[in-house]
Amino acid sequence: MFKKFTNGCVKVVNRWLPDPFLFAIILTILVFVFALIGTGLSPMQMVDNWGNDKGFWNLLAFSMQMALVLVLGSAMASSRVCKKGLATIAKAATNKKKAIIIVTMVSTVCCWLNWGFGLIAGALLAKEIAKRVRDVDYPLLIASAYSGFLIWHAGLSGSVPLQLAGGHKIGEVVYTAATSETIFHPVNLAMCLVILLTMPLVNWAMHPEADKCVLVDPKLLVDEEEKVYTMDTPAEKIEHSRILWIITLVLGFAYIIYYFVTKGFNLGLNIVNMIFMFLGILLHGDLRRYVDAIADAAAGASGILLQFPFYAGIMGIMVAKNADGVCLAGIISQFFVNISTNVTFPVWTFLSAGIVNFFVPSGGGQWAVQGPIVMPAAAELGVEAGRAAMAIAWGDQWTNMIQPFWALPALGVAGLSARNVMGYLVVVLLYSGVVACLGFLAWGLLF
Repeated sequence: MFKKFTNGCVKVVNRWLPDPFLFAIILTILVFVFALIGTGLSPMQMVDNWGNDKGFWNLLAFSMQMALVLVLGSAMASSRVCKKGLATIAKAATNKKKAIIIVTMVSTVCCWLNWGFGLIAGALLAKEIAKRVRDVDYPLLIASAYSGFLIWHAGLSGSVPLQLAGGHKIGEVVYTAATSETIFHPVNLAMCLVILLTMPLVNWAMHPEADKCVLVDPKLLVDEEEKVYTMDTPAEKIEHSRILWIITLVLGFAYIIYYFVTKGFNLGLNIVNMIFMFLGILLHGDLRRYVDAIADAAAGASGILLQFPFYAGIMGIMVAKNADGVCLAGIISQFFVNISTNVTFPVWTFLSAGIVNFFVPSGGGQWAVQGPIVMPAAAELGVEAGRAAMAIAWGDQWTNMIQPFWALPALGVAGLSARNVMGYLVVVLLYSGVVACLGFLAWGLLF
């Protein structure tokens, strides 16, 4: 029964799921048509709202921030120090059960710290463990590594809570919530802890019988040769200069320390990216090595760079108002207000965010599209900005389990395709959805 269910999911995804960029185009067309109907604005007025500086180009800074989250985290994970640390952790996996549990827990913690780092670190750890535990089901091992991505948006690199911490303007209103009201809220931390402690057991429970296991292809476990550098010319000697490396680190960490001393533990996207940049420089131990690591990681950010202007354009369409102040975002917001209460609104937001994530597989892009809908509706119902925003964040990360966009970097490292892991991730999706719904109900009732 399980196999039939998962095989059906794989068949549907492979047949109907186009490239995420095409989703952005399709969603733009749908939103454009609905906005015309809902507001009565002319097509050219709507085109102007889509393409002007407050629309299509409104997320340039945010796009760069999100691209850096992925690139800096991936570059850090590729350092020799991180790889050696992962190899040491892998030694603790002496059997199949430990292999699944360890890779799930380590990946979850790493993704909570930085999702770009966690994606790559989890896949690298899974490969290291596969070298030692040859009878483990390899697709499940990689699926377990990717399942750690389930709580990235509730962690230190979550785009929605970090954006909200610095204040986010929607229309004429600025919405703000400190990280103590989002990332470090007791309910959010409790939900993350439940996932951390129970998901490894769920993953292990899915391990197939020995005769049905898909074992790793030994060819996939061959390590790439480490690049050898020469220092024959003055330019090469400068590139590998220890003095320049030290000066760079002193400058970076001096500011990071100064930031926390003067501003407290108030995280934002910029300071998080700065921490991971200089940690990466430190761990690579060489400026030239770090430059090459960034170059290798940058290819993974192509989707962000291409898609975000279209998400910003969608946001411009949704907040475009007619003479009576009516906009599409306002119409949809009122619908949610009408069917929700203070307690149930975040649950509906979580579920709707999970659906939207199929079309907008990026936390930042989803915030641009759904933020103008959710935040005004939450304010009208008396739902705190932090709770409403985290409902979007959890919904975004939830259906990432069966939306393969962000799995591609990890699958590339593992040498697998999405269809190899999709069946396992459907179960992860169903279980985590129950955890999140109960968590948001508790958040509304207890706080």
